[in-house]
Amino acid sequence: MSKLPAGAECRTILRDGSVATITATRRPRANRADVKCSAPGAPAVAERMRQVLRLARLTEARFDSRDQVVVSIDRAPAAHERDWELAVVLADRMVRGVAEAATALHANGWSDEWHLGRIGGHDIQDAPVKTLLGGPDGLPHLGALAGHPDPSAAVSSARAWFPLHSGGINDSLCWVEVSVYPLSDEVADDDAVAVPGADLTQQLAVRQALAGARHFDGRGAAGWRTAVRFGQPQFHGSSFELALVMADRMARGREFLPRGRLIATGCSDAWHAGRVEPVEGQAPKCALILRHAAAGDRVLLPKAWEAALAPGYCAALREQGASVACIDRIGII
Repeated sequence: MSKLPAGAECRTILRDGSVATITATRRPRANRADVKCSAPGAPAVAERMRQVLRLARLTEARFDSRDQVVVSIDRAPAAHERDWELAVVLADRMVRGVAEAATALHANGWSDEWHLGRIGGHDIQDAPVKTLLGGPDGLPHLGALAGHPDPSAAVSSARAWFPLHSGGINDSLCWVEVSVYPLSDEVADDDAVAVPGADLTQQLAVRQALAGARHFDGRGAAGWRTAVRFGQPQFHGSSFELALVMADRMARGREFLPRGRLIATGCSDAWHAGRVEPVEGQAPKCALILRHAAAGDRVLLPKAWEAALAPGYCAALREQGASVACIDRIGII
């Protein structure tokens, strides 16, 4: 096996015509984060870089968390500019040996589906130098870098919804989406679960819930690289956990899909035992679910809430065409 490079560069042409250089370096992990990104004076760009990289790694068949990759861009793109995303992905892949290293490489492209390995398009027109362009008229997906088919066919995704209640006009149902990709190596590593945009506390909560619930399956966490996305990334509380676990089970083929949405709320201190426990705010959360439920939806509530449900609550959901169940354990529901 050839030695991996210590560093890699990829250039991208910004909207104003200037060229930015993305540099990726590798160093021993030493209990640090697997990815670190920086952009001069633009923390939001650095955070977007990190999100892109964590999502774009989903469709890599092998997983290795021994090194940290540090990625930087030497000048910050304009606000809302995204055509640099492909260059960041390529620099990260080259330094890890996932893509063939190249010198003086220019790349432009963006995607809303990095977790599927798809490249949506590019903004630049008439590039002044030879540039690898992402999208249907250039590099349509990351598998094409090595002459492989579209990797999105191997990604399984599922969404579930949970109530976000804060007592204000922004109360709503929020979705959580779990995307899984089979790994060629059996690994059990927290870093195989990416939660882009979440803070460290939420990342830990997501990883612990998934690890416990997958242990309950008898198959553990090994064998999957996982990306978890939330419709609203910043929130507090643990009422999302049951929805997360159910989305993961549906994505991995462990649960039946409802005709509409699966709406669930609940948490657990013992997901490894499959136990579902109640969360705070039963009355407002149940009312929120009732307001938003539609025909074909499947509603899952903690069994501990059943006795305190408002009279006629379940009947009202059924009149709207939704089904409802109060559960104390996960399983085929």
